[in-house]
Amino acid sequence: MTRKNITFLVFLFLSTSAYSQLLNSHKATLADSLRGNIHSPYRTCYDVNFYNLKVKIDVANQTIKGSNIFQFTATKDFKTLQFDLFENLQIDKIIYENKALPFIRTHHAVFVSFPDSIRKNSQQKFEVFYQGKPKIAKNAPWDGGFTFSKHQDQDWITTSCQGLGASSWWPNKDQQADEADSMLISISVPKDMMNVSNGRLRSVDTHPDAYKTYNWFVSSPINNYNVAINATNYILFNDVYKGLKGNLSLDYYVLPEHLEIAKTHFDADVKRMLQAFEYWFGPYPFYKDGFKLIETPYLGMEHQSAIAYGNKFKKGYLGRDLSGTGWGLKWDFIIVHEAGHEWFGNNITTKDIADMWVHESFTNYSESLFIEYHYGKKAGADYIIGLRNNIQNDKPIIGPYGVNQEGSGDMYYKGANMLHTIRCIINNDNLWRELLIGLNKDFALKTVTGKDIIKYINQKTKIDLSKVFEQYLEHKNPPTLEIKKDKKGFIYRWNCDVTNFNMPLQVYINQKLINLKPSSNWQYVKASSFNLDPNFYINLKKI
Repeated sequence: MTRKNITFLVFLFLSTSAYSQLLNSHKATLADSLRGNIHSPYRTCYDVNFYNLKVKIDVANQTIKGSNIFQFTATKDFKTLQFDLFENLQIDKIIYENKALPFIRTHHAVFVSFPDSIRKNSQQKFEVFYQGKPKIAKNAPWDGGFTFSKHQDQDWITTSCQGLGASSWWPNKDQQADEADSMLISISVPKDMMNVSNGRLRSVDTHPDAYKTYNWFVSSPINNYNVAINATNYILFNDVYKGLKGNLSLDYYVLPEHLEIAKTHFDADVKRMLQAFEYWFGPYPFYKDGFKLIETPYLGMEHQSAIAYGNKFKKGYLGRDLSGTGWGLKWDFIIVHEAGHEWFGNNITTKDIADMWVHESFTNYSESLFIEYHYGKKAGADYIIGLRNNIQNDKPIIGPYGVNQEGSGDMYYKGANMLHTIRCIINNDNLWRELLIGLNKDFALKTVTGKDIIKYINQKTKIDLSKVFEQYLEHKNPPTLEIKKDKKGFIYRWNCDVTNFNMPLQVYINQKLINLKPSSNWQYVKASSFNLDPNFYINLKKI
């Protein structure tokens, strides 16, 4: 392609609605639009079926070299497609039918042209060969990348790239809307190291240059950011969980010096976590690929079937209770929270990261459900209410679409309290459980939008909760209920960003719990006292 073609491609992006949105956001860039525009014709023209990733790690120089085979099905006739790879990594060549393809690079986007039109429904493949020094994580997993660390003078290498992007270390279609249906991950490391990635270990190849290649196969669709490298002199121990779909293998990879404490610590929480979550959400989604915990030098990540664990074998969040209630110190936060993402995040995945509340709100609420299952409903409610001290109400939870941008971090604690509030509105625990199980069954291994989830909840509950979701997700503040006392009672109304907000709630009137249906108009209740049920997360404003 010529430079003239580059200009034309950029013009196409400038003309999209996603880029129009970008212009209104001082934080977004052209690179964000190239990455975040999931509706670009250069990305929607092909559906990834399979990745075959091969990476060799030069530990001393902190560099990588490898290739990735894209197997795909064309969704329409096309001649040019886009994939993604960070521009600091060099592309040596792209091979299709034994011939090199021309390509251009714009920021982290790579545009590849084929010699002839690729026909709709045809299945094709090409291989990208690349090398370079990947981004080094500054504060994994939040500011992620490659982590080159040591323990007891032994090299310890891991990856974490959620938010940053999997294209920071391997070439792929870097968006959540298209997941490979399966994947082979072949990682070559020095022979004194073991690499653990996602799925099942198929084989280990020994090479004359003192390297070994660990070949891991993932049999289920997988998010790009979940693909992981974990390499050191791990010790493996195993267990089995007898779950809803039979025996689930439990494989634990830990540092040799932590073997004994890991055996005790993991045994205390993993099986009871699975027991609680299979009750609330249905079967663990990845029986074929198994369940793994892998010790990492950073806190943790929900890498599919290969959860990164770095909570230092402590209860709570590094020994702290995020709720301040005491309930958060009865279990290991990373085991419970990151495993919760196997259902919400890995089984159900949002197409655009602007909708990441579907991942984080439900998973944060899963912590409360874990507590409820083992310690009772009040304990679970106390925990979720306690998390409110962490809510910032700084900006909307839903981010701008099409520009690779998440919304507020309130998607965790505020999002969980939104779900708890909605559960109280539904006021039917059997239906609530059926809803959670139904989500994981009907959207199993699919990518969704936030609107898909809201529509599903409305349909299953037969309650229109659209305005409730809109207020909590699209505006920075929760609903505000205004009340004013007179001599014989109280007047009350909603004062919210959403027009005609109509969320029902429960309040204590004269110490008796009753249902109210406030509107934007003043209503009157005769009472000497008016107190909100604390399970509802709203602002109560006395005027």
